[in-house]
Amino acid sequence: MELYLDTSSFTAHIILTNPQTGEAFEYHDDLGREMAEKLLSVLREHLAKHNKTFHQLSKITFMSGPGSFTGLRIGATIVNTLAHELHIPLFDHHGNEHDLILPDYGRPANISRPRK
Repeated sequence: MELYLDTSSFTAHIILTNPQTGEAFEYHDDLGREMAEKLLSVLREHLAKHNKTFHQLSKITFMSGPGSFTGLRIGATIVNTLAHELHIPLFDHHGNEHDLILPDYGRPANISRPRK
């Protein structure tokens, strides 16, 4: 099973593709501000619908940006960890393979001043 993940907004866009059959299953989960807490569980649940686990992933593609700073950081952390631990290839949405994928925010980060 191949995973495509886009966390550039409050809605996680997930596509699971079976490379043997060509079937693709698309999900849109509005996780809002709970993305960090819920994304891994949501991914696990979608894989389970097809009797698959993380260990059966063969490739990950990540929409690396631009988009929500927080959403991209959360998504990048998850795909980097999964690809590293499962020893599977990791690609950005342009088709470039990466050992470690970094979010492309599309602009410099807006770092606020500490209040004190």
